Amino acid sequence: MKTILRKVETTTAEPAFLLIRVMVGAVFLSEGIQKFLFPASVGAGRFAKIGLPAPETLAAITGSFEIVCGLCVLLGLYVRAAVVPLLTIMAVASFTTKLPILQNQGFWSMAHEGRTDFAMILGSLFLLWRGAGAWSLDLVRKPGQPPAQ
Repeated sequence: MKTILRKVETTTAEPAFLLIRVMVGAVFLSEGIQKFLFPASVGAGRFAKIGLPAPETLAAITGSFEIVCGLCVLLGLYVRAAVVPLLTIMAVASFTTKLPILQNQGFWSMAHEGRTDFAMILGSLFLLWRGAGAWSLDLVRKPGQPPAQ
């Protein structure tokens, strides 16, 4: 268990990787907030439209995870752990919204509609792989950690 926690807290990313954190964290934070600000179009209404069960509850849970995990990514706090729920959200979103487009309108329509999802998935996978980076709260919290490479 100690090894898993050490891996979650360790980062070897360069300071420039902050750009990936800002991209991923800001998009998820924004989307989470919008689920509460505009429930009919982005939150529970959208969830109901695509056929997800208990749309009000699911939208609130999803929005909360997007806000909390998006903030963690932005701040560089437990980034590897924070992107796991975000990747799960993106997998469900891709399956429920992009797969029907692929089936009904073809690859290019799906590729166009899914470009942000694809970027968020790749950015999140990158952060899962490399960690928060040199300019992160994880590094400040663990001052004995070796410098970022």
